[in-house]
Amino acid sequence: MKTTFLALIIALLTLATSSFAQTSNQSIEVIIDNIKSNDGTLKIGLYKTKENFLKKPYKSISVKAKKASVKVTFEGVEAGEYAISLYHDKDDNQIMNTFFKIPTEPYGVSNNAKGQFGPPKWENAKFIVSTKITVQNISL
Repeated sequence: MKTTFLALIIALLTLATSSFAQTSNQSIEVIIDNIKSNDGTLKIGLYKTKENFLKKPYKSISVKAKKASVKVTFEGVEAGEYAISLYHDKDDNQIMNTFFKIPTEPYGVSNNAKGQFGPPKWENAKFIVSTKITVQNISL
C-alpha cells in the first residue's frame, strides 16, 4: 500500500512539473513585412498587460532592418494574452520620431490593429498564446 501511494505521489509530482514546464515553453514568431529599406533597426516590444501596452514591454527585441521582411521570435513565453508593437527606427536614434505626436517612422501592431485618432487599443491588438508556436504577421 505504501509503495502504491508513493508511486502515485511521484506520478502526480512528475505530471505537475511537466505541466509547469510547458507553461513557459511557447514562442511567438513575428513576421514583419513591407519594410522599405535596409536602413536602421526594427524595435519590437512584447506586452503582457493592458496597463503596460505601448509603455513598458515585457520583452523586447532589436534587429537590423532588412528590405522586404524580417522574422523574429520571442522564446520562453507563458500561455496568456499578449500584444506587440514595433517601429522601424530608420535613423537609429532609439526613439520613434513624431511630428505633433504623429509617428513619422513606419510602425505596426499585432493583428495589424489601427488606431482612430490615437494609438491602437489593447483590445484590438491582443492575441492569445496557447500553442507551442504562435505566429503574428505585422505589416509596416
